Amino acid sequence: MAGVQSYKLGDWQLQSGQLIPDAQIAFKTFGDPTSPAIIYPSWFSGSIADNEWLIGEEHVLDPKKYFIIITAMFGNGQSTSPSNSNIKPFPKVSVFDNVRAQHKLVTEHLGISHARAVLGWSMGAGQTYQWATSYPDFMDICVPFCGAARTSIHNQVFLEGVKSALLAAKKHSSAGSGQDGILPNDEKYRTWTAEEKEVGLKAFARVYAGWGFSQAFYRAKIYESYLGYKNLEDFMKNFWEKWALSKDPENLLVMLSTWQNADCSKQEPYKGDFSLAMQAIKAKMLVLPGQTDLYFPPEDSEIEVANMKPGIGQMVPFPSIWGHWAGGPGDCKEDVKWLDVKLREAGL
Repeated sequence: MAGVQSYKLGDWQLQSGQLIPDAQIAFKTFGDPTSPAIIYPSWFSGSIADNEWLIGEEHVLDPKKYFIIITAMFGNGQSTSPSNSNIKPFPKVSVFDNVRAQHKLVTEHLGISHARAVLGWSMGAGQTYQWATSYPDFMDICVPFCGAARTSIHNQVFLEGVKSALLAAKKHSSAGSGQDGILPNDEKYRTWTAEEKEVGLKAFARVYAGWGFSQAFYRAKIYESYLGYKNLEDFMKNFWEKWALSKDPENLLVMLSTWQNADCSKQEPYKGDFSLAMQAIKAKMLVLPGQTDLYFPPEDSEIEVANMKPGIGQMVPFPSIWGHWAGGPGDCKEDVKWLDVKLREAGL
């Protein structure tokens, strides 16, 4: 098994009309390249290693059975990102731009013409939907879990909260959903000071903390009984703040913009017609929302499946109080077992 690798894409044209000069996509593979392929995109803020919890001989994603490809999003710090390039300010990147890069990697570099499945958690689920609508004949099965084909208005509102908390440390305001920050007093782009990073990322973490897990999770104090934190403040500091402080704020803002603007119908030939995009899906879809997910609720998944052709989609919610975290990144062992069972039932 090779480690994290990079594939050079050249100057990568984006849907926004901008481009990423000398773009690279990071990836890691598991298993034999002659085995059936599974494409497994990364999620918001997640590195390639953060996807590996679902891979192993004890899981359905068994490298002895499948050739598994984890792809990294632009902005995650491994593919071309603000933190590993001199591209400042960074251009606006869409989910479409990410998946088109993944398709080039998979087909031209890895020589794969068909995949057994595409699957992913959170923003990885959004990329799964993008694969299903951009390349409908490419895969047999798609399993998006705890994610969506488009970012709902309520989800955009949540993201405005975490974005504004982060920007406030730099004395910037949000220019609106899907937009960047407003530079005050004709200020030009500048890097973050160490103090701005710390203050902004801690604020980002504490706003995010109210959304990542459910009300029931906090009511039952799972952070103490299951995760072993002493109390709520210990959890806020040593789970949430520790996570956020390990990230680059500009990377987070790039991925957040990608998330806020996500809608797999924003491409040819759908031209924003969401129902038409869902109707175009040919792969078998097993849609697994979190029953208590606060920003990808089952109701949105029901709308997605209802717009698919008969027999294409099935929706089954995670029976979990872990909120968005039911689908990853593997902290709840019971939810991991449930997901493995569902993946096996999907035909993997």
